[in-house]
Amino acid sequence: MADLRIQRMAKILVEHSARVKPGDRILLEGTTAALPLIRELYQQILEKGGHPLVDLSFPEQDYLLHRYGKDEQLDFVSPFRILAYDQFEGRIRIHSSTNTRALNGIPTERLQRRQKAMGTITEIQMRRGAEGTFKWVTTLFPTEAYAQDAGMSLSEYADFVFRACHVEDEDPIAYWRNLQARQQKAIDWLMGKSQVILRGPNVDLTLSIQGRRFVNSVGVYNMPDGEIYTGPVEDSVNGWVRFTYPAIYNNVVVEGAELVFSNGRVTQARAEKNQDFLLRMLEVDSGARYLGEFAIGTNFEINRFTGQILFDEKIGGSFHMALGAGYPETGSRNKSAIHWDMICDMRTDSEILVDGELFYKNGEFVFDK
Repeated sequence: MADLRIQRMAKILVEHSARVKPGDRILLEGTTAALPLIRELYQQILEKGGHPLVDLSFPEQDYLLHRYGKDEQLDFVSPFRILAYDQFEGRIRIHSSTNTRALNGIPTERLQRRQKAMGTITEIQMRRGAEGTFKWVTTLFPTEAYAQDAGMSLSEYADFVFRACHVEDEDPIAYWRNLQARQQKAIDWLMGKSQVILRGPNVDLTLSIQGRRFVNSVGVYNMPDGEIYTGPVEDSVNGWVRFTYPAIYNNVVVEGAELVFSNGRVTQARAEKNQDFLLRMLEVDSGARYLGEFAIGTNFEINRFTGQILFDEKIGGSFHMALGAGYPETGSRNKSAIHWDMICDMRTDSEILVDGELFYKNGEFVFDK
């Protein structure tokens, strides 16, 4: 990977995503595998007058905690991280795993317990993000593990990652601003609308967006990006969906997941692989069976499934829904320790109707055609 691409990636994150100002305290989270990007971010934040603080982990750290930690250790959340999320102006998280299967042999109840404990961090992030007092962004640094999951060489995968982020564009920040203008047209059209119907070979769902706000997602919270999303009215979701891509959470791969909703709540759930994990995660808390997010992916540079939700949920021509915590800025009231995105392809024989009008067909917006 050329140093220039890492420099440009850092520039996007510092100037467009985290919007670093003099005096901003910015937490940098990542593993030692992401050091080239962390080093560049550290320098660029300093140049902007900010205060970068590094929360670095080593590759086996999560595995060791889940394997050897006692219950009280799984329940323990770093006071430094809580303070940072509660008081700092921003954070940049860099997914940089060197073994995405490290937790596969860990009992589900231990994963569940740790997830519940980390809900404290999720709640602060969601709340302060909605208030506009915490600028958080999540990205990914290419590693051999991610490349293997995607079925690519490391070089090929790095090309894919940087292409999806538009790092090699002449002016990457201008690209994300132009996308913002295009997506805003769809959001403006949805303003004041109510009923959404999704139809296709893998979905037959209705939900309400009445009084809810769509967010224009263009690299502020995620990089790469490309989606519009909202929090559906909690008790409005009815119908059935079969997710066409594996649903991955805590590095556990659930294949062939199908959900049935009644008045917003998941009443039936099955999967071809790891169904037990799916059912256990639905029991994490009372909000885990309700949707916190409904979204449409718009990044057509992401044209294949890679096993990384940061990319896969943005696949152009797909929609995704998240079980659990909703984003308060959308109007969502759903709270949970989990936020689990699941993706469904809409590029064939599929459509979305909004208040009876055709809004989306076979992977494209058609409301203005």
